[in-house]
Amino acid sequence: MPDTAATANAPTVEDALALGLTREEYDLACRFQGGPPNQVELAMYSLLWSEHCAYKHSKKLLKTLPTEGPHVVMGPGENAGAVDVGGGLVCAFKVESHNHPSAVEPFQGAATGVGGILRDIFAIGARPIAVLDSLRFGEPAQGDDRGERFRGRVGQTKESGPGLGGGVEAGEEDPKRGDAARAYARARYLLDGAVRGIAHYGNSIGVPTVGGEVYFEEPYTHNCLVNAMALGLAPRERLIRSAAAGPGNVVVLFGASTGRDGIGGASVLASAELDAGGDDAKRPTVQVGDPFEESKLLECSLELLDRGLIVSLQDLGAAGLTSSAAEMASGGGVGIDLDVALVPLREPNMAPFEIMVSESQERMLCVVEPGRLDAVLALCAKWEIGGSAIGTVTDSGRIRVFDGSELVGDMPVAALVDECPLYDLSPARPSEPIYPAPVATLARDAPARETLLALLSSPNIASRRPLFEHYDAIVQSRTVRRPEETDAAVLAIGRGSDASPAGEEEAGPAGGVRARANADAADRDVVGGPVPALAVSIDCNGRRVAADPYNGTVEAVLECAANLACVGAEPLGTTNNLNFGNPEKPHIAWQLTESVRGLGDACRALGAPIVGGNVSLYNETPSGPIYPTPVIGMVGSLPDARHAGRLGFARPGDTIALVGPFAPSLDASELSKLWGCALPEGLPAIDVAAVRSAQFAVRGAVRVGGLSSAHDIAEGGLAIALTECCLASGLGADVRLDALAGAGGDGDGDLFRVLFGEGPGGFLVSGIATGVRALGRRTQVRVIGTVGGEGLRIAAGGVNLSATLSELADAHTSLRELFP
Repeated sequence: MPDTAATANAPTVEDALALGLTREEYDLACRFQGGPPNQVELAMYSLLWSEHCAYKHSKKLLKTLPTEGPHVVMGPGENAGAVDVGGGLVCAFKVESHNHPSAVEPFQGAATGVGGILRDIFAIGARPIAVLDSLRFGEPAQGDDRGERFRGRVGQTKESGPGLGGGVEAGEEDPKRGDAARAYARARYLLDGAVRGIAHYGNSIGVPTVGGEVYFEEPYTHNCLVNAMALGLAPRERLIRSAAAGPGNVVVLFGASTGRDGIGGASVLASAELDAGGDDAKRPTVQVGDPFEESKLLECSLELLDRGLIVSLQDLGAAGLTSSAAEMASGGGVGIDLDVALVPLREPNMAPFEIMVSESQERMLCVVEPGRLDAVLALCAKWEIGGSAIGTVTDSGRIRVFDGSELVGDMPVAALVDECPLYDLSPARPSEPIYPAPVATLARDAPARETLLALLSSPNIASRRPLFEHYDAIVQSRTVRRPEETDAAVLAIGRGSDASPAGEEEAGPAGGVRARANADAADRDVVGGPVPALAVSIDCNGRRVAADPYNGTVEAVLECAANLACVGAEPLGTTNNLNFGNPEKPHIAWQLTESVRGLGDACRALGAPIVGGNVSLYNETPSGPIYPTPVIGMVGSLPDARHAGRLGFARPGDTIALVGPFAPSLDASELSKLWGCALPEGLPAIDVAAVRSAQFAVRGAVRVGGLSSAHDIAEGGLAIALTECCLASGLGADVRLDALAGAGGDGDGDLFRVLFGEGPGGFLVSGIATGVRALGRRTQVRVIGTVGGEGLRIAAGGVNLSATLSELADAHTSLRELFP
């Protein structure tokens, strides 16, 4: 215990409670310290023992997940996971959340979420090559005033400047508009800021945003979700771990200077429920990002690795210096001494505890042998970023914090990291519904044609083009398929590529050849040979998980794998972001437990192990919890980018077939939401083996060019999938579903189940008849129609549904009004 004046006035248990610790946790910290912790020590315990850093309500569950496989090079426990992609290269990837910061200040919250996930990638030595995002917001409109609201009364924020709609500042509310209008204003404010924040950071740093997803549901109104996924490439020999090593080695902090932004982000903000308001009070806990500073930090980090100048590397994210130093020390079984007086500051008179817990962005910590310190600092100067030796590695097993010559903190590393209390959950299936039924927006007796158009224009199905047009999807020239061309993003690796920076050909510190294939080049076969590629997908339907946490999570994993199959990619590994409410409540604990069980079972069945991920809990407000949202990200490989599949029909006259064990149901479907149906108590059981066989068959057929198009059936069911294939190509289709409709004997109910029912395992493919029918050797194939014409025509159960491509396109572009 430091013998300082501050110790005499040690913080009390009430101070600990204010920082998010429990009374029992405070008592435990006192035992580890031999007395009450001082201000620095209490701040560090509160952060490292927070839910956000310690995973204290989920770590035991996470240990049940599969983490090993033939392609896994680096699994959970590092900044990112990595899988072998051949040619001496690895792909690093991870998904993380920035939910509560984005709910408080959406622009900076989302922007720094992108910055943080990119640092996780280059912290292990990989050059980031792509970003994807998974977003959840409240309903963009409700009821009859939908058109008025879509025209955008809200969208001007005091903090972030002009918004999407313009006109009203975020804090302004007209009491006459009522609760629904205020909820809409909140949803628009969060949507506006988050989309611009993602675009600002990704576009500025030069990493393409190649895919993602967005859902609009009432439970996300006040607690939006902003999950960002990134992936990168590296030579296998350049990978580096974070564990500190070598007593006597120097600890160097480099990158941006340290300020007061983000203080308390991991404990006060990210590890507690959001209240109904209070954004202004919490805004200082949100970090501020600078993508241009991070660009320099990235290049400096990779050059340090290429030149072999550092022993270990760690980014500074949640809890700042506290977590990075403690986790590096724990990983290496060593101690670390730090001197906060040596930390470059951008604000005067910062207290030692502020320096230790600041979450200022664009900073890295590395361990350096003393003889190489000058070279490391010279390289920092070359890239015009700050660099300072702030400590040393010791053999003490303790984190000691000095302020010049004064010892202001002294803690056992094991107490901070390894001895954090972990909690057993008390799961209990809820005895009554958790979520209210949605507001009905479509009459149950609406005819099939009207239902199709209503689904096409619903926010969860409408084209995302107005959103992703904010993002640069092709910078770095790796993007083989742009958004809405395929079910999964496809990125060329290139022959011998090691992820060298844009503009670097054949030479440079990393050597190798930059990926040169883009969509047009690949299709013209100008590269001269196979172009190895990666495919990546991110997905989760929270409403279906809310209906059945186990099967809904299995479906999310299968959906990601299906997306990869449609472009011809084989899964290599999986990452996840588990977004849930308060785990101390039995019904949330049940959701989390069942979801993790489903995640493990599905990943084992597909041979796609978990290589890393993130947990975000306490996502709820006084109005209730979010839908349980276990976002799944999956990376796969395909041998030749030139054969990457497309979802749009390709040629008039091609045969259209329904492939796989598709057994649609209206339970928890998008149509059931439009009808205002409450969530069911469960989803139909899934034959995972049969679904996997269908994915294998489709993947193989795409790889050999046996199919002209492939698209999995997801939200909105078969009729929506058919429409999307038509709109992606500008080609119509004639389809007959008489053999499917009527099989259930339920008249119109069965017709709507066939047209709009949802469930895993179904693919819509097209191609020459012999190629399509050849799939029948591995999975179920039902020929249902032919490509051609100026519109979509479906005959089913005595009902003829038809619409022109223009009518379908008009309905599908309804989100355009959100993004003028």
